Amino acid sequence: MDLKEQELLAETIRKAMTAASGQELDKALVELGWPDMLAEIPDIAIPIVFRLLGETGAHAPLLNDVLLHAAGQPVGGTLPMPYAGGKWVVWDRSDEATGVMDAELPLRIVPDGDPVQLAAGRRALGWWLVGTGRTMLTLARSHVVDRVQFGRPLASFQAVRHRLAETLVALEGAEATLHAADTEFGALLAKAAAGQAALTAARHCGQVLGGIGFTSEHDLHRHLKRAYVLDGLLGSSKELTREAGAHIRREGKAPRLMHL
Repeated sequence: MDLKEQELLAETIRKAMTAASGQELDKALVELGWPDMLAEIPDIAIPIVFRLLGETGAHAPLLNDVLLHAAGQPVGGTLPMPYAGGKWVVWDRSDEATGVMDAELPLRIVPDGDPVQLAAGRRALGWWLVGTGRTMLTLARSHVVDRVQFGRPLASFQAVRHRLAETLVALEGAEATLHAADTEFGALLAKAAAGQAALTAARHCGQVLGGIGFTSEHDLHRHLKRAYVLDGLLGSSKELTREAGAHIRREGKAPRLMHL
C-alpha cells in the first residue's frame, strides 16, 4: 500500500470515527474491512486506526482484536487484559459503560485472566495515546493563540510556550519509539513512552487551558480521562519503566532497539 492509498484509508476511517463510536463504530470498521486489514497489513492498519481513535476521541473495542490476532485466535470476541495495579479488565463489545474508569468505555473489572501476548497490544495503545496527546496539544494551542491576557495573546508568554514545547517533544519522542518497536522489549518501552507523553500532555495542556479545560463544554476533559485509562491498560508507564529497569539489571545491558 503506497502513501496515497494510506492517506485515503486514513481519511475513510476518520470519517467513520467522527460519525460513530462504541458498538456502532465497531460494526462500521468491520464493514470497512478491519479484520482483513489486521490480518494482511497490521503494520499499516494498527497505527492508522489507533492513532485516529486518539485524535477523534472515539472508542471501539479493537484492542481485543489486536490481542486475539497476536494469539492466533479469531477476532471479534473479548478477553481479559491486565491493568495497572495487578487488576484485570474486560473491554466489552457493547455500549454498556460501567463508569468505573471512563464514563464512555464499557470496561469492567474481572477477578483475573490468563497470560496473553502483550507486545502488539502495547504498540496499538501507544498509537492511541499519542493520538490523544496530540489532540490535547491542538486544543491547548488553539486556546493560547486566541485567548488574550493583559493585552497579549497567551501564546506570547514564555511559560506557556515551554509547557507546549515540552509536550510536543514528549509526543514526538514517543512516536519515534513506536516506529522502532519491533521487539517485545521495544513495545514495552514504546507503551511506557507513549503513556508518559500523554500524561505530560494532560498535565501541561490542562494547566494552559485552566478552568475551561475541566468543563463539560470543552473537549479536553474527555481526552484527559481517556489518557489516564489507556495508560493503565497492559501496564502503566510507571510499571513498565520499572519492568524495563529490572530487565536491564538482570541482563547487565540494554538491548539495541534500532541501528542508526
